[in-house]
Amino acid sequence: AMSLNNLAGLYVSLGDYARAEPLYKRALEIYEKSLGADHPDTAMSLNNLAGLYVSLGDYARAEPLYKRALEIYEKTLGPDHPNTATLLNNLAELYLHLGDYARAEPLYKRAMEITEKSLGPEHPSTATSLNNLAVLYSNLGDYARAEPFCKRALEIKEKALGPEHPDTATSLDNLAVLCLRKGDLK
Repeated sequence: AMSLNNLAGLYVSLGDYARAEPLYKRALEIYEKSLGADHPDTAMSLNNLAGLYVSLGDYARAEPLYKRALEIYEKTLGPDHPNTATLLNNLAELYLHLGDYARAEPLYKRAMEITEKSLGPEHPSTATSLNNLAVLYSNLGDYARAEPFCKRALEIKEKALGPEHPDTATSLDNLAVLCLRKGDLK
């Protein structure tokens, strides 16, 4: 099943979603039959298939898969596990795409708290969670709330990954976009 997931992931990276979907579905079937419906690997497979549907813009098919995967991780790995935070971020991102900021915000906040607690305040994943909140608040037009998250994420990524890392550039770009939205062209 892991090989099917990996091959499907390759097809996703190539943009060949039609070839990826049956592989993800087959991997999910194998995990459910061999490991059970509530196994963390089953949750990972659900997450992969949901991510494919998000890439296709099919949020209605993705949402229940993300929710089920989240429930599995919360039950098997615990509510404060980094994988749980990943699923919270993924589900929040889905709601962000739908423009449902009220549902996205608490998920992003909880993911940030878990990541900060489990991986540390200076971890790149914590910076990603901070960036997610910054994007949410920026989309809401609440630039004053977005800016400290954006700046802290950039500081963490520069320190942890270096000033030339692509993830650092993403954080820098997010801060630049925020400044433009605020009208701060300097």
